[in-house]
Amino acid sequence: MHMPVTIIGAGLGGLTLARVLHVHGIPVTVYEAESSPTVRTQGGMLDIHDYNGQLALKAADLMDEFHAIILDGRQATRVLDPDGTVLLDKADDGKGGRPEVQRGELRQILLDSLPAGTVRWGHKVSSTRALGSGRHEVTFADGGTVVTSLLVGADGAWSRVRPLLTTATPEYAGTSCVETYLFHADTRHPAAAKAVGGGMLIAPAPGREIFAHRESGDTLHTYVALTRPQEWFATIDFTDAAAATARIAREFDSWAPELTALITDGDTAPVLRPQYALPTGHRWDRVPGVTLLGDAAHLAPPNGDGANLAMYDGAELGKALAAHPDDVEAALTEYEQAMFPRSAAVTTFEGGEVQGIDSEYNTAQDLINMITEKSQ
Repeated sequence: MHMPVTIIGAGLGGLTLARVLHVHGIPVTVYEAESSPTVRTQGGMLDIHDYNGQLALKAADLMDEFHAIILDGRQATRVLDPDGTVLLDKADDGKGGRPEVQRGELRQILLDSLPAGTVRWGHKVSSTRALGSGRHEVTFADGGTVVTSLLVGADGAWSRVRPLLTTATPEYAGTSCVETYLFHADTRHPAAAKAVGGGMLIAPAPGREIFAHRESGDTLHTYVALTRPQEWFATIDFTDAAAATARIAREFDSWAPELTALITDGDTAPVLRPQYALPTGHRWDRVPGVTLLGDAAHLAPPNGDGANLAMYDGAELGKALAAHPDDVEAALTEYEQAMFPRSAAVTTFEGGEVQGIDSEYNTAQDLINMITEKSQ
């Protein structure tokens, strides 16, 4: 296949696609809105699953590089009741299929695997339009344009490529997270550090949840989730870090202090992260010369599988294009017909169905029961 592929978005999915195409000798260019790979931090920990994310890295021939960035011990899992009672303390025995890595390090090994110049930084897309015969024009914020016969939208929740295929847009999913960090946790925040343990902490309750992870460098990274309308969060002034922290903490007044310390003792200002989703089972009719992957195709609330699915999408699309070098439409059809049901499948945690945060079954004991049933 000699037709160059144009990818919009240098996230994990777009970069995985670019790498798999490069492995197969297919020319590719990635356009990214950010001005450089270091312009912002790349989020926290990711558990890369053996049934999708790792398969994508194998297709990209990057498993050695992946193994080099795994953080040992981070698959440990603790489940606590809101009163601090530890209901599950599962050690990382090294046999799990979800090793943890830092998102930024994973992105960097993908970037390092591509020839210089593959990613064009500072190219924010302002619009896209169809030109006919499978060709599309991409217009950038600086007025520049590029015309391509094979366009892939890997540009996330608010994709500028998606309107070429569908009128669907993300809607608020009913829950938002507030993100906090605690640094040098073992010495400066010992109670919270003990509660989290060596890996992941989950403290669920109907309508609210505290999820924390021990990252590299003795850092605790926390997402505090609340099921509330956007109007409720709009009443909180997040430019006033102390006031915002106090308001969120009030929703957890009766919880154990070692858990609420993950909110109140944050070393960074709290950051609001609303959750959005595309309609469940979102799909589109085949449009020549263009497709989507990752959140651009199947945005869902955070569930532990988003990055893995995006990478797997990228790898599967790359493999399909390599397998059909003379029939791009056959490749895109094959990819989409497998991707649609895959992305709509029930999300699982440790092999069990995940309850929504707003569910009456979003409790520590129900989570334990689910994990126990899976292990049996």
